[in-house]
Amino acid sequence: MIRSRNSASRLPTLLLTLDRAFLLLFFGIVLGLHYRYHLLDAHDPYKCEALLTRGQWLDIPGETDIAPSFQDWQPPGCMMYDYKAMDISTCLKSRRIVYIGDSTTRQIFWATAKKLDAKGAKEQMTRQMTEAEKHKDQSFGKAGVALDFIWDPFFNSSRLHQELTSYRAVSPLPDGNQTRPESAAMIVIGGGLWFALHSESAPLKNFKDSVDDIVYFMKSRDSKTLTLPSSRLASGGRLFENLLLLAPVQVPLYNSLSPERSALITPEKVAAMNDYLQQLSEFEGANIVWSYLLMTSEKKVAYDEMGVHATDIIANQKADVLLNMRCNAKLAHFGEYPFDKTCCSNYRQLDRVQRLTLFLSIIVIPILVLVTAKDSRRLKSLPSRKISRALLVLALAICYCFYADRTQLFNKVQKRYNSTDFMTLSAISLVLGLLSIRRSSSRPTLRSTSPSSQEIQDQPFLSRDQTDEWKGWMQFVILIYHYTGASKILWIYVIVRLLVASYLFMTGFGHTVFFYRKGDYSLRRCASVLIRINLLSCLLPYIMRTDYLFYYFAPLITFWFTVVYITMRLGCSRNSSSFFLIGKIIVSASVVTALNRVPGVLEAIFWSLKMACQINWNVSEWRFRNLLDVYIVYIGMIAGILSIKITDAKRGRDPSHGLDIVRKYFSALRLFSIVLAVVVLPGFWFLTRRSPDKFHYNWWQPYISFLPILSFVVLRNCSRHIRNVHSSVFAWLGRHSLETFTLQFHIWMAGDTKGLLSLGIFGRNTNFVNGRQQDFALITIIFVWVSWHVASATGTITSWVIDPSEGRADVEIEDPRGAGQESSPLDLPQTKSPTKLERRELQSTRAEAYSTRSLGGLTRLLREDLRVRLAVILGVMWLCNVVSLPIMKDSLYLFSKY
Repeated sequence: MIRSRNSASRLPTLLLTLDRAFLLLFFGIVLGLHYRYHLLDAHDPYKCEALLTRGQWLDIPGETDIAPSFQDWQPPGCMMYDYKAMDISTCLKSRRIVYIGDSTTRQIFWATAKKLDAKGAKEQMTRQMTEAEKHKDQSFGKAGVALDFIWDPFFNSSRLHQELTSYRAVSPLPDGNQTRPESAAMIVIGGGLWFALHSESAPLKNFKDSVDDIVYFMKSRDSKTLTLPSSRLASGGRLFENLLLLAPVQVPLYNSLSPERSALITPEKVAAMNDYLQQLSEFEGANIVWSYLLMTSEKKVAYDEMGVHATDIIANQKADVLLNMRCNAKLAHFGEYPFDKTCCSNYRQLDRVQRLTLFLSIIVIPILVLVTAKDSRRLKSLPSRKISRALLVLALAICYCFYADRTQLFNKVQKRYNSTDFMTLSAISLVLGLLSIRRSSSRPTLRSTSPSSQEIQDQPFLSRDQTDEWKGWMQFVILIYHYTGASKILWIYVIVRLLVASYLFMTGFGHTVFFYRKGDYSLRRCASVLIRINLLSCLLPYIMRTDYLFYYFAPLITFWFTVVYITMRLGCSRNSSSFFLIGKIIVSASVVTALNRVPGVLEAIFWSLKMACQINWNVSEWRFRNLLDVYIVYIGMIAGILSIKITDAKRGRDPSHGLDIVRKYFSALRLFSIVLAVVVLPGFWFLTRRSPDKFHYNWWQPYISFLPILSFVVLRNCSRHIRNVHSSVFAWLGRHSLETFTLQFHIWMAGDTKGLLSLGIFGRNTNFVNGRQQDFALITIIFVWVSWHVASATGTITSWVIDPSEGRADVEIEDPRGAGQESSPLDLPQTKSPTKLERRELQSTRAEAYSTRSLGGLTRLLREDLRVRLAVILGVMWLCNVVSLPIMKDSLYLFSKY
């Protein structure tokens, strides 16, 4: 359905109403979050008890389409981390974990051993798990971590007593005079089935007596109920807490038990023992890992064939529960991003830059807005009211990122891929796009109040509306891809890789056309582009403790803009020669390829940045992302040059012989390109389906990605009717794609994209996973609303930085090729040409500003010289890098020892 713009006059009122409604919704969500955090979750703010006692599978067999199942255990409100050998060694080097009990506890011991060294653990299991050896104590060590299993199904061995006696809830710092044995970092005791199977009389009484002795040590060793992170720096010279945990009695799968076992291991006996543990948990503060029972409850496929033990996959999750309890806070305190260990963990303390940023954002800038709201003209040294509000919007958005993804205010939950979710969200996006299709109108050259004066004209090749729409629907797909965790699905991964390449194609195309048409290589032009692109992604690392390359889209666009600029700038007086231009593009492609592929070049550059600016970037990650699309920008540049030449030839501006042939046979060439595009798209699809995995496809990506991209461009512009319509919803999102891409990392997803944000309000008393739909709807609305305001604010701030005297002017996309055409895939800023009245006000403002003798020399210099303003910005960034250094070496030394 094609709609006109007859309702344009009502659009501002509608937007204002929506804006106010979203603001009220935002305040409602904030109040709900504080209510949940300070009242409902006050007893367990760090999700320690939640990890220990509750949880739910996200991938039960038959309910999802990803195999194998039982991979995603979801504690309420936090993300459980899958520990690897390096993580365990970092947390527990030179320490011991002791497992005591029967075969159900031994299974967790071996699951932890496999995390440390899968091959070594399997070989040792083969030797020790014989009938003669399996009921004996066992040990395993790797990477400085010692694992001990004590076979004691009745909880009465001397080694159990020895471990309990030496256990201390907090390990003291070494003083050289220690005489007693060192406490284990974690003691896990579990069993109970042997009391039912082998106790001839009073199995419950024997179980109670044994467990009471264990609980006595829990209460008498300065322990507590686990509602705080277990690994925290304590006062009084104490370091890192240890854990003493009891596992509940494993409920067997009674139908699968052998006749001998089923006669002795009855539901009544097992239930009575677990009921007693429940009483100890409620009244004595015993730490019981109740989540173990939920992992296997009423799930036949969760057990092995004997019906006593859980499957190895579930045993791995049980081991992760323990490791998350013991190590999350420690690794989060000393580790770097991604901050995806959110169960039983607190975030790191604020550094100086973070404190200063929050102080400026929450106190200083709001005061500035209040002051300028009264009378900004009297305060010549302060920015205008419009600039102050833009600064406030950006500052509050950054604070929102911090409180959403670096505090416990929001819950964090794990992603799960489900094809139904992915297809449903994609279908909704498609419907929104189709329902908003309308004609593209050219901008009127004369002022007119009559809508009829805006004639519908044929849009040029890759017009602004068209590229905005292209960016918009691609952004929909990328956002859905990230939110649903669809990177595991190869065909979706291939599509997203092509979409990123399409963005870079438009970068090469738009900037090349601009530089060719306008020849504007000024500092003002470059600064406006780079500030607009990088403002948000340069600020977020200081408050979020990430780095610039983490928001990889802005760095990629920045790098390739620089490449296009240098390529077009060198010898720009000869750019009218097609052969000279193509030669420069070939040389540029060769240099960039060598820069990325020759060993040591990027390493030297990154080392220099580290030494000079304290910038620690991952060179391997940058090389990977750069090489994936190393040639598509040059394809975009060539396409831009060809589009200019063909357009000029059609209009008779270029009389060259080759283009004269194009003009003569243009219809035939267009038909041939359309047919070729129709053939290439399905051919590319069938070709890529032969790739066995994403790593194989990544090798082909730089050499074949241009095929579907050029095919899409041809088909999108194949006729006047298709070229002159666009989807307004897609175009709107496309104009905000930079902000939505960057902000999604922290205010739509969680744990630096590893998980999802959750309000934690819905489904608390029933199935808490069922609240995901409500969370998605509300958080998505706020995410889009914040992105919308941030896009406007960054444009305004960019204009202000480029020319402080024109800070009140609006920022628009610069049109490099004339009316109706797009300059690049990003919303590149340019100050809108002011009206006569606005020019008079600006001249007055400039005169007042420059004549103000009370201003110091530096202030005048800042106002008058863009180079000084850019130097000050870079200097402040350098200073922030220096003062927010990583953790001191002595702290890391203590960390490595404990």
